[in-house]
Formats: sequence, C-alpha cells, structure tokens
Amino acid sequence: MKIKWLSVIQYLIFLGIGIFLVWWSLHQIPDEKWEDFKGSLKTANYWLMIPVFLILSLSHVIRSMRWKILMKPMGYSPGLINVFFAVMIGYLANLAIPRLGEVLRCTILSRYEKIPADKLIGTILVERAFDVICLGLVFVIAFIGQYDVIGGYAIQLFREAFESGSGHFSVQKIVIILLVLTAVIIALVILFKKLNHLSIVSAIRKIIRGIWEGLISIRNLQQKGLFLLYSAAIWALYIGGTWVGLWATTGTAGLGLPAAISALAFASIGMIITPGGIGAYAFFLAKVLEKNGVSFEIGFANGTLQWFAQFIIILIVGFICLGLLPWYNKKHAA
Repeated sequence: MKIKWLSVIQYLIFLGIGIFLVWWSLHQIPDEKWEDFKGSLKTANYWLMIPVFLILSLSHVIRSMRWKILMKPMGYSPGLINVFFAVMIGYLANLAIPRLGEVLRCTILSRYEKIPADKLIGTILVERAFDVICLGLVFVIAFIGQYDVIGGYAIQLFREAFESGSGHFSVQKIVIILLVLTAVIIALVILFKKLNHLSIVSAIRKIIRGIWEGLISIRNLQQKGLFLLYSAAIWALYIGGTWVGLWATTGTAGLGLPAAISALAFASIGMIITPGGIGAYAFFLAKVLEKNGVSFEIGFANGTLQWFAQFIIILIVGFICLGLLPWYNKKHAA
C-alpha cells in the first residue's frame, strides 16, 4: 500500500511539472503574439497528421519485432500480434502512470504467451539501454549538423543543472549525488544480507536473477545485425515523423532535416521527465526551433500539435489493442 502511494505521489509530482510547463510556456507568449499562436493552430495542415500516424505506428510495429529478437535467446518465440498488443497497451498505461506500462506488457505476455514476467523485465531494460544509446547518437548527429545553432543551448542547459548560485561549476552537487547513490546501494546490500531468511527477500532475489538473465540475453542474440537494423529503423521513423510534423504549421514548414533531428533530440527529454511528455515535449521543441529562427509561439504551437498527434496515436491504437487482445487470443486458442 505504501509503495502504491509513493507511485501516486511520484506521478502527481511529474504531472504537476508538466502542467506547470504548459502554463509557463503559454505565459512566455507576449499578448501581441497570441493571435500568431492561435492562427498557427487554425491554419495548420492537419492532413499531414495521417502520414505521421502511419510512420509512428510503423515504428511501434518494428519495436515489437525488435523485442521478439530479445526473447529468442531465452527460448521463447511469442506471436508478433500479441507482442504488438502488449507494447501498445503498455504505452497506453504509461499515459496514466509512468513505468506502469513496462510491467503491464510483461504481465500480458506472461499470461497469453506463457513467458516468465521477471525474464521479460530484463529484456525491457536492454531495450531501454539501446534507446538511450540511440538517443545519444541522435544528439551527436544534431550537434554535428547544427552545432552553431544548438550547441550553445545544450551547454546552457548543462550549466544550469550543475552551476552553483554564484554561477560557477558545482562539484558539490555531483559529490552529493554520488554519495547518496553509494549509500543507497550499501544499505540495500546490508539489508539483503540480514533479511536473507525471509521469503520476500528470496522472491526479490528470484526476480533479480530473472532480470539479469534477460539483460545478458543480448550476448546470445542470434540476429544481432537485425536487432541493430530495427533499432536504427525505429529512430529513423521518429525523425521522419518529426520532420513531416514540422511541415504542418506555417513558419516551421521550411525547416530541413537537421532541424527535425535537433527537435527530436531535445523533445525526447520532455517525453522522459513528464508523463507522456505533457508540457515538456512542446516546450523543448519550441526552444530548439527558436534557435532555428522560429518564434517561440509558432514553435510551441507546432510542438503542441506534434505531441497531441502522438497522444492520439497511443490512445486510439492502445484502446483498439486492449479490445482485440482477449478476442484474438480466444479465437487463436479455438
């Protein structure tokens, strides 16, 4: 019960951050620019959301195919349709409570494909690790393609995170973070040793072993090249979807592929720090577009539109998968 309350509190905090960013971003728009913001949304080419819908839906299909590859070294080969259903339902759950989707999609495959959920958690960790690497590569490509545009902005964000009140680099902040992490790890190790006789500790150890088995499955991948190809395809589609989305509003339609890569890189941070990227996605995308000569209100309008398109995709496809999941498996079993 206590853990549930902590999850609820965590969700409310990050949701509050997202709502605050929406409010704060809207207040960044000068009164005389409000008509530009509303006009950008009114005159937007909403038909372009159809190819964005198709592009991002295809990325989710490829993500499902990539996840299947991670299960093969453990001796499991679930059906692609069930894997896709699990992925989309997981995304849908993440809109409500962050990280709930990862647990839910493991539970779904565990139920319908008879795969131990603890082992699947390890494969998701591998997925996340590769996504972080891919995001890092997107940042590198963005820096190479637009260093003169976004290099200064990235340095500014880094300084704001680690500078002291006097404006100097704060070593104290980094030391405190490292000390806290070390103390937590030591405390957990000691606690596990002292409470080793309890059944709950044994259960946790079993889960950790399952996660570890999932993590090391990457060494035994039979299709490493295909796994890397799928990873590249997923992020290429993300970039393509962002680029097409930029053409939807006046003022951003003339931006090239390098601007789309930069926008995706920084907007992805927004998807991480707030539930579903609410507020933060549009804010970071607008800030990057501002560096490309687009006014904040136009960039925020485009970012809001692109975020809403992704939200609708998850909502529509997620609920369709939620409805089809039991029907498909009942029919398949029959």
